[in-house]
Amino acid sequence: AEPKCLLGRQAAWPAGRMSALAGFVEPGETIEEGCAREIAEEAGLTVVAARYHSSQPWPFPSQLMIGLIAEVSDDEARPDQTELEAVAWFTREEARAVLDGRHPEIQAPPPFAIAHTLIKAWVEGFEV
Repeated sequence: AEPKCLLGRQAAWPAGRMSALAGFVEPGETIEEGCAREIAEEAGLTVVAARYHSSQPWPFPSQLMIGLIAEVSDDEARPDQTELEAVAWFTREEARAVLDGRHPEIQAPPPFAIAHTLIKAWVEGFEV
């Protein structure tokens, strides 16, 4: 099957905006455990592998975004309806269209966001 990228949508975002899933690492968790827990909570998926890609500092409120690309066991995503109102899978070509502003319905996260960097890396072939 062709690889796909999962993007999620929060209700408060501008119409059409979708982004990478995100969350906070809890005390006592590794980065990988936090990634797996957040993906399970937000999309009902089981992470089987995750690979570090990059990080992005947020001076206020003193946080560090840590970007990983993860592989999941299946594609039956179920948005939790609390943090995410919708999720959708995108092929590399579809994700490229989102990043380039050519997708008819979906807007990418802004270029300065680590989510944009992660989607672009995946489109360009970064794998777990």
